[in-house]
Amino acid sequence: MLHIALYEPEIPPNTGNIARLCAATHTHLHIVGVTGFRMDDRTLKRAGLDYWNEVNLHRHIDINALYASLAGSRFVYLTTKAARYYTDWKFRDGDCMIFGPETRGLPNDILTQNPKNCLTIPMQNPNVRSLNLATAAGIVLFEAIRQTTANI
Repeated sequence: MLHIALYEPEIPPNTGNIARLCAATHTHLHIVGVTGFRMDDRTLKRAGLDYWNEVNLHRHIDINALYASLAGSRFVYLTTKAARYYTDWKFRDGDCMIFGPETRGLPNDILTQNPKNCLTIPMQNPNVRSLNLATAAGIVLFEAIRQTTANI
């Protein structure tokens, strides 16, 4: 099983779309820290449609609580500040892909403590700073599924 962790997500529709993605793929969704919205926000619920009962959702007060709950997992950090492409990582069952908040990304201290596990999605246009959070999560998750599922 794979895991997606959203560190302090800010935009309800992104979290809702990622929840729907997690429901469709049996991926566990972890919400870490304070969100920029209430978990009962109607735009969050609308983006997840009626699939919220299919989401294996976990809440964590901080990043250390996430680490403790997934002690056997490897953690990868998605950031525009990395040089290593997500396609260069060899995903394994149990990996947890951590995405930062939409407006600022993961904190530098988390990235500097884990440089070998920082990954990026290449973008050909240097004028585009980043991808939408839900789009990025889908791209990386399906690469992880491709690598960890023998029949895909």
